[in-house]
Amino acid sequence: MKLSTRGKYGLYAMVYLAQHEGEGPQSLKAIAELGLPDPYLEQLLGNLRRAGLVKTVRGAQGGYQLSRGSDEITVRNIIEAMEGPLSLSECVGEPEHHCPRGGNCHARGVWEYLTDQINGLLDGITLTDMLNRDISKL
Repeated sequence: MKLSTRGKYGLYAMVYLAQHEGEGPQSLKAIAELGLPDPYLEQLLGNLRRAGLVKTVRGAQGGYQLSRGSDEITVRNIIEAMEGPLSLSECVGEPEHHCPRGGNCHARGVWEYLTDQINGLLDGITLTDMLNRDISKL
């Protein structure tokens, strides 16, 4: 399992918005100064907007901002907005996928357990935790 640049860049953009929470909308240009290409960043922010994590403000002073408090947005929210649901195996979390091993697979329980543990950890880390570098949660 490896996080794509899409997931990483989405997380970087959200951390930037959390750092500027309460300062009003942030321009695409300002966010792009993180070293993210403008067209790609715009696409990523569109995904985050559709997931309800950011909102856009139009106009001369417009831009992007968090749609709710940084203490309410988890790393899992962001990763799933960028990558889709996180599962270590196709047989976990995808009811339409039918594994030929079915109920006879001893490994499926391991994949379910690990997937649940990882998702639980990601649910437990908010943008605020990241800003505060609250590593006790990490």
